[in-house]
Amino acid sequence: MKQETIVITGAGQRIGLALAKHFTEQQIPVVVSYRTERVTIRSLRNSGVTCIQADFTTNTGITAFSEAVIELNLNIRGLIHNASDWKSESQTDDQASLLDKMMQVHAKAPYILNHALEPYMLSNSDIIHFTDYVVKKGSPRHIAYAASKAALDNLTLSFAQKFAPKLKVNSIAPALIMLNNHDRNEHKKKVLSKSLLGISPGVFEVINAVQFILNSRYMTGQSINLDGGRALK
Repeated sequence: MKQETIVITGAGQRIGLALAKHFTEQQIPVVVSYRTERVTIRSLRNSGVTCIQADFTTNTGITAFSEAVIELNLNIRGLIHNASDWKSESQTDDQASLLDKMMQVHAKAPYILNHALEPYMLSNSDIIHFTDYVVKKGSPRHIAYAASKAALDNLTLSFAQKFAPKLKVNSIAPALIMLNNHDRNEHKKKVLSKSLLGISPGVFEVINAVQFILNSRYMTGQSINLDGGRALK
């Protein structure tokens, strides 16, 4: 029989990379997308992960990834949408293109992939969307980004209804999970003060949330707010 497989988009670094390593250590087959070739991708390949290059900023890139996954003829246990792009209005004068790009990566890609890969998912399998705490709060500096993540949050509600009872569809809305190694202490202190708990928990907190969703038999259409209380400040 074919083994149950986890599919993760955007696994070249940070959360996506940590999840890919986690499931590999559990001896669960993993398929990932990546946009940029990195040492981490070579490491995943060496550990047995199937790595597929994909640029979700184009319709062709999204379709090519879905077709590559379909060709593998998998039993998909979990489809985790982690691929993301974080651009702000301050980085461009072309607001129209910025909004298109954010919507393309954060909303259109999951929308197309959910439709395309649903036939290959097992009964009671999971789709997990990674949104952001700004879904509820907004962001004056990242307006297009926040809007696209809010669209993804709404897709969680719609797909939960569409795919029930076969599939469960939930989201995780993180914030301040990981700081950068090169951040100065003053900056770290300022950033951590934005949450009620005042810590950066690391990727294991996200892994725990993903495992909770996968282990649940009775939760769908919900969002886990993994932000240390940041949305409340």
